[in-house]
Amino acid sequence: MTTAPGTGAERPRSWLRANRWLLLRRFSQFGILGLFVAGPLAGIWIVKGTLASSLTLDVLPLTDPLLVLQSLFAGHLPESAAIIGALLVIAFYLLVGGRAYCSWVCPINVVTDAAAWLRERLGLRPATQTPRSTRYWILGAVLGVSALTGSLVWELVNPVSILFRGLLYGMGMAGLVVAAVFLYDLLVARRGWCGHLCPVGAFYGLLGRASLLRIAAPERTQCNDCMDCFNVCPEPQVIRPALKGEGSVLINDAACTNCGRCIDVCSKQVFRFGSRFAHGRTGSTINQREVTP
Repeated sequence: MTTAPGTGAERPRSWLRANRWLLLRRFSQFGILGLFVAGPLAGIWIVKGTLASSLTLDVLPLTDPLLVLQSLFAGHLPESAAIIGALLVIAFYLLVGGRAYCSWVCPINVVTDAAAWLRERLGLRPATQTPRSTRYWILGAVLGVSALTGSLVWELVNPVSILFRGLLYGMGMAGLVVAAVFLYDLLVARRGWCGHLCPVGAFYGLLGRASLLRIAAPERTQCNDCMDCFNVCPEPQVIRPALKGEGSVLINDAACTNCGRCIDVCSKQVFRFGSRFAHGRTGSTINQREVTP
C-alpha cells in the first residue's frame, strides 16, 4: 500500500503540525463562507453581499476585480464603491499572491481537494490531459462574450456564485454543478477545474504574478526526493525550478496557490513562507554555493 503524503512529516513532528496550513485554509474557507451566509440565514449581518461584491460592517466595500473588468467590457461603468472595492482586493492579492484566493477563499477548492484525495486513494489516472493554457482562453472568452452581449455572463455560470445561491435557496441545480466539478476532477482530469479550466484562477494568477509573499525552498539541499510535495501540490510543475536548483529558491510561478501543503508534508522542512526579497538573497547564496568547486 502506498504511504500517504505527509506521513513522514507526522513522525518527527505531529499530525497537527504536519497539517497546520491545511487546517488554517479550511478554517479560512468555511469562516469566510459562514460570514456571508450568517446574514440571510441567521440575521447576523457582519458581511452583506457575496464573494463577487460585498460590504463588511457597512463600511468596507470589496469587489471581485474580474467582475469589474467584465462590467467594463460589457460597456457599464461600475459605481465608485465597486471600483474602490476592486482596488482594495487587487492591493491585497498583490501582497499575498493572486491564487491565494483559490486555496484560502474559494469554497469550490474544498470540492476539488476532496476529489483529488479520493482520486489518490482509488489510484485513478487522468483520462485526459487538458492544456493548462485553456483557462486563459476561457478567461478571454468570458471577457469577449461580455463585450458582445453587454452582460456579466460569467456570473450566470460561476460555480462559486451558484453554490452561494444554492446554500441560501436550496441546492437543486447548484448541487448538480458542484457534483459535476467533483466528478470532472475525480474521473477526467487531476485538478482539472482549478488547474485547467477556471477563468477566475487564471485572472488571479495574473494579478499575483509579482506578489510579495512567496513559498521558497531555502533548505532544498536537504531534499530526499520523497515526492510528497509533488503529490499534494495542486500545481506540481511550479515546485521543480526552486527545488532542483534551476534558479532562485523562490517558487515564482504565478500558478502557485500559496496553499502551504508542500510545507506541511515535507519531513525535511525544505519549504517555508517568506518575502520575495529575503528569499531572493538566500537563493543567490545557495546558487553560488552549488556552483563553487
